[in-house]
Amino acid sequence: MSADTKNVLFVVLAVIGAIVVGGVLLKVAFKLLGLIILVGLAVVAYIVIQKLVGQGR
Repeated sequence: MSADTKNVLFVVLAVIGAIVVGGVLLKVAFKLLGLIILVGLAVVAYIVIQKLVGQGR
């Protein structure tokens, strides 16, 4: 193999590796997205309830 062929092979493998890693990161991010939205809604509900209870006194 010439040096040029090795460079092309290395670049192709690096691009494939980057796509695989990006796909895994996206999968994890979308799995966590539901959890983050749920936690955010719980925090907002807690704040609203605290304000309502505070006004009721």
